[in-house]
Amino acid sequence: MQYSGSAMRPFLDVQSSFTGKTWRERLDGQGQMQAMTLAQRSGQPELLARILAGRGVTVEEAQAYLAPTIRHYMPDPSRLTDMDKAADRLADAVMAREKIAIFGDYDVDGATSAALLAGWLREAGVSARIHIPDRIYEGYGPNEEAIRLLRADGASLLVTVDCGTTSLEVLAKAAEMGFETLVVDHHQAGETLPPAIAVVNPNRLDDLSGQGHLCACGVTFMLLVAASRTLRRRGWWRERPEPDLLSRLDLVALGTVADVVPLKGLNRAFVARGLAIMRQRNHVGLRALMDMARLDGPPRPYHLGFLLGPRINAGGRIGDAALGARLLMSEDGEEAASIAATLDRLNRERQTVEAAMLEEALTEAVASLGIEEKGATVVTASANWHPGVVGLVAARLKERFGRPAFAVAFNKEGVGTGSGRSIGGVDLGRAVRQAVERGLIVKGGGHAMAAGITLMRDQLGAFRAYLEAELAPAVTAARADAALEIDGALAASGATTGLIELLERAGPFGQGNPEPVLALPAHQLAFVDTAGEAHLRLRLKGHDGAMLDAIAFRSVGQPLGDGLMAHRGKPVHIAGTLSIDRYGGRERVQLRVIDAAPAGG
Repeated sequence: MQYSGSAMRPFLDVQSSFTGKTWRERLDGQGQMQAMTLAQRSGQPELLARILAGRGVTVEEAQAYLAPTIRHYMPDPSRLTDMDKAADRLADAVMAREKIAIFGDYDVDGATSAALLAGWLREAGVSARIHIPDRIYEGYGPNEEAIRLLRADGASLLVTVDCGTTSLEVLAKAAEMGFETLVVDHHQAGETLPPAIAVVNPNRLDDLSGQGHLCACGVTFMLLVAASRTLRRRGWWRERPEPDLLSRLDLVALGTVADVVPLKGLNRAFVARGLAIMRQRNHVGLRALMDMARLDGPPRPYHLGFLLGPRINAGGRIGDAALGARLLMSEDGEEAASIAATLDRLNRERQTVEAAMLEEALTEAVASLGIEEKGATVVTASANWHPGVVGLVAARLKERFGRPAFAVAFNKEGVGTGSGRSIGGVDLGRAVRQAVERGLIVKGGGHAMAAGITLMRDQLGAFRAYLEAELAPAVTAARADAALEIDGALAASGATTGLIELLERAGPFGQGNPEPVLALPAHQLAFVDTAGEAHLRLRLKGHDGAMLDAIAFRSVGQPLGDGLMAHRGKPVHIAGTLSIDRYGGRERVQLRVIDAAPAGG
């Protein structure tokens, strides 16, 4: 393993890569000292110590970080504002065998939250009806018509999961209908909260729990821990088995990874334990989904984020929004397999729709930014787009242009449904909330990295101008600091399964705990060819003749892919993350390419 030797100089002297980035060593001088201390005092290998130090882990935290447990990271649920009120009311409903309505969001976090809550209630002997709104016809969050139907069905307690924090008017209507409401959410909140028995949201302004990084499914898990404890105190579990909440952490792990919340603290513990449970394949719905996704080998965060999550989301994007929750609630193998097959088909349809929309959006974005790509944000819109796919298009635009991006789909009435994705250091949720307060859009909400909006066609120009003015300083600062951080360098011969096992000790990796990025200096591009429509397969040759397989996802036609194709047979510095490729029943080490740069010579 080798390093640049200087935290001040660009790593391998790469000042402008194929993607226009400067490479720099993740550790500065202080970080290198921290890594040395970690290696000496904890006995960890040098590379692992460097990775831990690069993620802010101290000597005192190292042991807990390398083996994250729920017991260590989970606080008393009562530390969340309104948690005790919510647990008491939910316990009351269980003991009175009330009919409960669960209103969830149409994404993975909403589906896992709803399934987790409904499954716990089912084990407790209480019936619950889940309602997942149609993205197009109902939109995000509770709506009056759906709540009226749930009330008419006999439900007396309404629990909103992954939504409800900003639904002031609708939940006031619910109260008028006779509903008592519990809000279980994680989205950013304003000063005014909806009328409810409890609003359990670690991101409400008066919550001091420090758990604002949780997704809604994580908050739901904490509520069920609190409610189970309350029922235990009341003696409810003496004559019936208490639900094993830890066995349902596979759902929490899926919701956490798919919602791209930071993998730090309790979230890392949720995912680490949840992945271990998922490997047992006991959950009927998840097993069917893993089989349909042809997931071989133990599930990892990558599989949750890129194989399982998109399939569940496909129902909410272009099909039946309730399919994901139904799959996760199913206890029948044949039913689960049928639902999983439907979601798989919908996901393929979604990919086709997304490709066509992205092509149009890229054309508009390039025209808007100009050749020099000036501007702080990218806002694209069309009357021909599917509103269920705009979030994916926004994410692709953000990746391509390195700026916060929105994609908006307008219907025939001129009402636009939009979704935005941000870059690190730029709070999109706050900007959207301010836009609502200023009357620039009809409604909107979200968190720092993602947001959703509704606006009229004649508001688009003003909204675009507002984002440019509001976000320009933060975007400028973030882009100026947008370097690719490298954890270390190695040769192709050093890329072994043993090295991957060492690296994975610092996992699970994801948002907020990035996979270690390793650079291979001056390796020859011995082979470069397309794989599918958008990917490049590569073979890298080291100075000693050792070869390493690599793949550059979604790089064809992009600056990275163009640079790689132009340097076939030439030496390049190449950076990426290591993984095990299990294609065709064989296991081999593979580099997932993130960036590359000419090496000269």
